[in-house]
Amino acid sequence: MARKVVLHVGLPKTGTTYLQTVLWDNREALARQGVLLPGSSSRDHLWASGALRDDPRIDRRGPQARHAWDRLVAEVRAWQGTAVVSHEFFAPAAVEQARRAVGAFGEAEVHVVVTARDTLSLVTARWQELVKNGSTVPIDAYPVREETDPVDDWDWGSLDLADVLERWGSAVPHERVHVLPLPKPAEPRETLWLRFAALLGADPGGLAVPASGTNESLGVVEVELLRRVNADLVGFASAPDRGNWIRGYLAQGKLVPRRGERFWPSPDRVVELCARGRRIADAVAASDFDVVGDVADLRPPDPVPPRRHPDTVTDAELVTAATAVIADMMADVRRVTREGRRLAEAPRSGLRRRVPGPVRALGRRVRRRLR
Repeated sequence: MARKVVLHVGLPKTGTTYLQTVLWDNREALARQGVLLPGSSSRDHLWASGALRDDPRIDRRGPQARHAWDRLVAEVRAWQGTAVVSHEFFAPAAVEQARRAVGAFGEAEVHVVVTARDTLSLVTARWQELVKNGSTVPIDAYPVREETDPVDDWDWGSLDLADVLERWGSAVPHERVHVLPLPKPAEPRETLWLRFAALLGADPGGLAVPASGTNESLGVVEVELLRRVNADLVGFASAPDRGNWIRGYLAQGKLVPRRGERFWPSPDRVVELCARGRRIADAVAASDFDVVGDVADLRPPDPVPPRRHPDTVTDAELVTAATAVIADMMADVRRVTREGRRLAEAPRSGLRRRVPGPVRALGRRVRRRLR
């Protein structure tokens, strides 16, 4: 049985992708230090979060998904050092599910890590992630649901830090619940990882750390363009299609690189979210949870810097962005068509390795039409 288990349970949009990238990029090096990252990829931790939360949709993710949590637990129980499990979709787990998770590791010393940020920026960032996944919900209508539902990993059950801490804090002593606020913008990017590594007992020296963001944001024009495109998309409801095409190809590949303006919800909604954020920060400050960093970083900015609302985006701005993106996509279509022809003529030429994944899928469709 592992001596120590670190469960990183969220929150979403708090550097989770960054931390998970560092963990998986350094999996073998961490193992040599006695830190196990169980499973074969981050997908196993995603699946495990759904299995633990009894998500009725878990079987849609594949035949291996339902037993992912049990597989991770078995690996951890066979390990003798420290183990870490990380996915933000553990956040909405109910009290009994959190206790079941901790209990699965027997006599191991279980620590819960919750990365966090101020509520205003958290909700804003999470909404644009929702749009990246195909939603048309307006920013001021998000989160949609107030109540906590363990199978709902988008609404307040995964975003309200005080609520998440209360549920997960019921499963372990509070001194073993660690809150990691996102570092200040002026602090080095790796500060979050260094704090996380210290909780693991890992030596960060010599470990690879990404130099740039791993899940960057959309600008105000780009997010509104994508939200409107989502309304016209047909047949993109499955998780692979949303992930590969809407989030991956269009959002991350075409819209994020435009580096658009940042945005907020409406002024009234900003006031609501700031008030809620202050209440959450006050509750954390008054608690006996271990805050690794400055609790002030959980408070909303004061004053809130001015930013545009997505409703202010004009049709002219949308047309300008859309024409640039369409032109870029046309270049992709031309490239994959040419590559498709060449691959059809020389299927072992090694060209496949030079084409991005989603574009490669388009190339396969082109090749079928050429035959």
